[in-house]
Formats: sequence, C-alpha cells, structure tokens
Amino acid sequence: MFKKEHTLYTERFRPQTLETFVGSDSIKETIQKQLDQNDIQNMLFFGPAGSGKTTLAKLIVNNLECASLILNASDERGIETIRDKVTSFASAASFQPQKVVVLDEADFLTIQAQASLRNVIEKFSRSTRFILTCNYIERIIDPLQSRCQTFKIVPPSKLEIAKHLKYNILDVEGITFEPKDLKTIINKYYPDLRKTLNTIQSSTVDNKLKLDTSVLVESQYQNKIIELLKSPKTTFRQLRQVIADSNANEFSDLYRELYDNITEYASGREGEIILYIEEYMHHSSFVIDKEICVMACLNKILNTLKQKQIL
Repeated sequence: MFKKEHTLYTERFRPQTLETFVGSDSIKETIQKQLDQNDIQNMLFFGPAGSGKTTLAKLIVNNLECASLILNASDERGIETIRDKVTSFASAASFQPQKVVVLDEADFLTIQAQASLRNVIEKFSRSTRFILTCNYIERIIDPLQSRCQTFKIVPPSKLEIAKHLKYNILDVEGITFEPKDLKTIINKYYPDLRKTLNTIQSSTVDNKLKLDTSVLVESQYQNKIIELLKSPKTTFRQLRQVIADSNANEFSDLYRELYDNITEYASGREGEIILYIEEYMHHSSFVIDKEICVMACLNKILNTLKQKQIL
C-alpha cells in the first residue's frame, strides 16, 4: 500500500508495512515479533545514506499503538532539544499505551546531548521507547549504544533494487524505460535508494524515463581522487575538476575513503593526514558549502604529500 496523495516518489512509495520494506529478512522478522506484541525495544539503526533507516523507523511508529515524536538531530542537535522537547514529550501524560521518540541522524547530536539522552532513556524506560538512526555508529557514545538493540541496515543488492523499481514503482506509474538507463541510475547511486528515486522522478517526462547523464552524480569520483593523490604529478586543479564533475554536494563518503585508503597514497605520513581528515570532517558539519571545505582538505593533503617528495 502506497500513499498516492504524495507527489514525491520518495514519500509516495515509502513502505507502510514490513512486507513492502526492501531489506534484511532477519531484521524484519525480529521487528515484526515486537510489533505483534505492541511493545518494542529501544533501537539503533545504522548504515549508509538512503538505505532505509528513517523509513524503517517511521514504519515501526505507524504500526504501533503509540504517541510519537520525530526529530531530525541534524537540525536540532544540542542539549536543549533533549531537555525541552524530548524530556517534555516523555514526561507528558498520554492516552496511548506507550510513546516513541525517533531521533533521525542521531550521529549529529553533540556529546552533551547524547549524555543527557542516556539519562532520559533510563528515567522514562517504563513509558517511552527510543529509535535512533545514524550513518556512523562510531559517533554514538557507548552508553547509548548499550541501551539500544542495534541493527546494521545493509542495503539490498542492485538486482533487488532493480526489481523493486520496475515492479513496484515504474510499472505502477506506467513509466516506460530503457533497461540500460535504469542500470545506469542504479550504478551511479547505489546503495542510496532515495537518490535513485529522486533521479527517476526528475528524469521522467510524459511517462517515459529520459535519462540526462550530465546531471548524475559520479559515484566513483572517490576512487579517482585516491588515484590522483598517488601520483606525484597531480595538481590542485585536477582534484578540483574531479570534485566539480562529480556533482556531489555531500562528501562524508569521500572523507571515509581518504581514511580507509590512507596507506595507499600517504605511506609514512598517515598520522598527519588523519588529523587533516578529522579536522575538515568536523568543519563540514557546520558549513553550508561543503565543497569549499573538502577542497581545503584535499589542498592540505596534496601539499603535505608534495613536501614529502621534496624531502
């Protein structure tokens, strides 16, 4: 069952039941048992962007007899949010048998806010459950993790996504398409199903999928950056061109690739480079234009590598 009143595909085709959720069968079975009892554990969902964490959290709320509060922690990340909104909701009287607080993108919460949330979870454990979602579980403090049933949301395979898009979205909307175009979109944005859906909708004209490859974000640009950093002849202009051609506006994955492959391009200087990556990842959380931030990081890395060559 889908919500036809929504014009955005990401909302219209957001799953309303576990049966329509494209994800791990074992996770779905575990959650379904709790839903059948109309009582859930505190939960923490983590995994890559667009893999269905928020969808799963909202799905659980919609299938429970409960009052709910849903907050985006990337917008409301401070301790005031926990004190003013979460605590007020948890302490208020309710006609429902339980209350559920969903904190989306909880990895954006400050350390102080997370510490405060830990106490709130304990204090209101009889009446209120908490569902947290995040991309990076390492940003969630251990005391919070230990208070939640943790689920790693593993994206479905490309084949599963392709079948889901064809049978449950394109066919339902009566959209004709070339298989190669659908394959291109999936390959570009996998595992981000949200970006995939948005691209399909924006590329559909008169019920026909007409793909404009110039607007696609290049999903492999991270590998190109790593390869360029390996070369002693690489210039800042080359790095900037790859970033510009990628059409990306969020670079968390690139920072992670820079860290994971650090020995390949910066052997002997790993310590310095890690400090740069951490510094600019932190800055990136507070700026609007994240491209400037990532380019400043790449420039610093490049200069450090060239200094090593001179020495």
